[in-house]
This record gives sequence, structure tokens and C-alpha cells, in this order.
Amino acid sequence: MRELVVVGGVSGSGKSTVGAALALRLDVPFVDADSLHPEANVAKMAAGTPLTDDDRAPWLVRIGEVIAEHRDSGIVMACSALRRSYRDTIRAVAPGVRFITLSGSRELLSARIAARHDHFMPASLLESQLAAFEPLEADEAGVDIDVAAPVGEIVTEAVQALRAPA
Repeated sequence: MRELVVVGGVSGSGKSTVGAALALRLDVPFVDADSLHPEANVAKMAAGTPLTDDDRAPWLVRIGEVIAEHRDSGIVMACSALRRSYRDTIRAVAPGVRFITLSGSRELLSARIAARHDHFMPASLLESQLAAFEPLEADEAGVDIDVAAPVGEIVTEAVQALRAPA
């Protein structure tokens, strides 16, 4: 079995950038979980309305299914995975998945979001995401990494964490 990894965190934390770079380093496919959202979820977020857990449930199961389909090849998936219950849903469908959560200061995240163009997630939802975020717990396989460092350093730290003995 190759690495099954979810790179999580709030909007602006660099999930897609770090996830794509990590996938290249691990030589596995990369998928952005945003591409798996149903159109209704995308429309809701684009309108500035936070998703409910009912909105997220089928999306989280689909994420787990896609990860499980890559058990032999490995995969890195960018997905917010903000709450323990969301990560548990993904783990239930894709046992063995590990989480790299990215975190940073409110100021850094806000600046990154403000600099983006053509993204459906408006800056107005950052506060709701920060309020919802639950850090990894001791029994969860994974590591939290501060996003203030350059992408290459974040990826190196992630690879070291993934390759460390459990």
C-alpha cells in the first residue's frame, strides 16, 4: 500500500499548493476534494453560505471512496477536513489514510485569500472555518504543520512525518 494522505486546513492554508507538491514528491496522484463537491455545495459556498454537516456528508463519503480506490497507487487529496467527525467519516471509508493539517495566523490566511482570483470560496467564510477547525487529536494519524514556511519546507516536513515510525 502506498501513502494515502489528506492535506487539510481552512481556506487559504495552501491545501492545494502543498498537496500537489507533496503528491509530486511522493510520486502519487493528486486530487483536490473541491472538485468532488456537488454543484449545490459549490453554489452555496459561492453565495457565502457555509455548508451544513448534512451538505458535507455525501461529499466526505465520496472523498473516502476516491482515496480507497487509490489504495494500491497512493494518493494525496486536498480537503479541508476541519472537524474530527469529518476525518472519521473519511477514515471509515478509507482506513489507513493519514492527515497533514495546515495552520497559520488569521492575518496570513486572510492575505492569501485576498490575493486569490477565480475561487468559489469567499474570504467571508474564513471566520466560520476557523471557528469549526478542530486540530488533530493524539490518536489521529498525522501531523499539523505551520504554513508560514516556504512550500518546499512544508512538503519536506510532511514527508518526514509520513515516513516516521508510527
